[in-house]
Amino acid sequence: VQLQASGGGLVQAGGSMRLSCAAAGGTFTGYAMGWFRRASGKERELVAAISWTGYSVHYADSVKGRFTISRDTAKSTVDLQMDSLKPEDTAVYYCAAQTIPKGLLGDYDYWGQGTKVTVSS
Repeated sequence: VQLQASGGGLVQAGGSMRLSCAAAGGTFTGYAMGWFRRASGKERELVAAISWTGYSVHYADSVKGRFTISRDTAKSTVDLQMDSLKPEDTAVYYCAAQTIPKGLLGDYDYWGQGTKVTVSS
């Protein structure tokens, strides 16, 4: 099973962008999915995560109120709506999925290839 992320690109500060992640060759039924990012020279960080049901979500403090994570369990997709983007949101964004339940902040087992988001000032 592979995760395929799409939707990155260049946007001006204050703008919006939507990232999508789809599972190819299978599904991630029952477990959490999340979006991570790695900015140049920085460690990878969890941006947002969502439980299988969608009832539980987690956001990094730096994106609360600006980013929204959602998922379509029937399609096994997870989206990240990013609004009010800032230059410091510039990074490569990765979607990820768990295959055993570990909690939203636990380790993730499958990773997408990453999509670059650049926010210009």
